[in-house]
Amino acid sequence: MRRAWTRGWPAVIAALLLASGCAAGSSTSAGGSGRNAGGTGTNPAAATAGGPAGSQAGGTAGTPAGGTSGTSSAGNSTSAGAIARSDPVRLQIPAIGVDTSVMALGLAADGTVQVPPIEKDSPAGWYNGSPTPGQTGPSVILGHVTVGKYGDGVFLKLAQLKPGAHVVVRLQDGASADFTVDSVRTVAKAQFPTQEVYGNVNRPELRLITCGGERTSDGYLDNVLVFASLTGTAG
Repeated sequence: MRRAWTRGWPAVIAALLLASGCAAGSSTSAGGSGRNAGGTGTNPAAATAGGPAGSQAGGTAGTPAGGTSGTSSAGNSTSAGAIARSDPVRLQIPAIGVDTSVMALGLAADGTVQVPPIEKDSPAGWYNGSPTPGQTGPSVILGHVTVGKYGDGVFLKLAQLKPGAHVVVRLQDGASADFTVDSVRTVAKAQFPTQEVYGNVNRPELRLITCGGERTSDGYLDNVLVFASLTGTAG
């Protein structure tokens, strides 16, 4: 029997920076460092007074939480069995024209989660503190909606995805993990559903995260969240 992925809350809190490290059009200070861009990231321990943003959301992937908008859901897909650990190297989402390499993202020295660099053709990034795609648990991949002076980001059209859309993640060992979108949401960052995004699940799932909503001089006010389930494998 495969063991469900587990992680302590301190790491979950740190991972909140995945949800806030999105680049506004004016945020070009990150260069190619791959760390938090344009000052949009915050100390994860100070996400909100009294606890991390969205830490009371609970529930399972694809279940609407308070404070969300633009939610669409097809319920949970029939899941395929988990596969061996292998780092993701490519992400393809045909419905929105995404075909990008995937870089690994860890934690910066201050405990915040790195984000892809603000540069031309910046790729998607897989948070290496989460399971690899196809392992049991929620694998987390993020990307920019815009990349400063370089214009559109790799996840510009993420909010346009619909339940039932296919997502393919190609892995370092030559295998591929095929996911089907269960739900797509636009959520205020202040109400980020931490437990639903990062909490333990007993099957292989995928989370895609970018920014959305109104754009201000400091960045975007919302996050776009895609929840998907593993429905096939190859290789």
